[in-house]
Amino acid sequence: MTAASGDGTKDSPWILGTPSGQSEYTAYRDDSADPPALVVQVGKTQLRYHLRAINDLHAMLKKHGDWMPLGSADEQKPAAAGTVESWARSGDNPVGGWYGLNKGLRGRFAMYVPPVLEELGLAEVEKKPRNNSMRAL
Repeated sequence: MTAASGDGTKDSPWILGTPSGQSEYTAYRDDSADPPALVVQVGKTQLRYHLRAINDLHAMLKKHGDWMPLGSADEQKPAAAGTVESWARSGDNPVGGWYGLNKGLRGRFAMYVPPVLEELGLAEVEKKPRNNSMRAL
């Protein structure tokens, strides 16, 4: 797994690893997108999430005050209650639903967004083969 690098721009993306350590991917901010997006590139697949997810997730975790399970799941599968993934799909979150912007690829929020928060010094993410959690710093 390559160490995180870059400054989070398209020309110098962050190089990150999934919490399980099984995959490497890149991510960057696209402030010019409508709405502004966090762009995640996993091989040939590009996922986009609302950029505000970074601050919204951090605020939710601060309020939660403890470790929260990630619960990553594909869009087509239900997210376990009480997880970061279920929050990222909930009508009660700040965007009123999915943070994912590409229909069909809106899931896996809890796989790809938490390492961005960790890179930014906003959260700590466990790195076990399965059942990882995160907490705000």
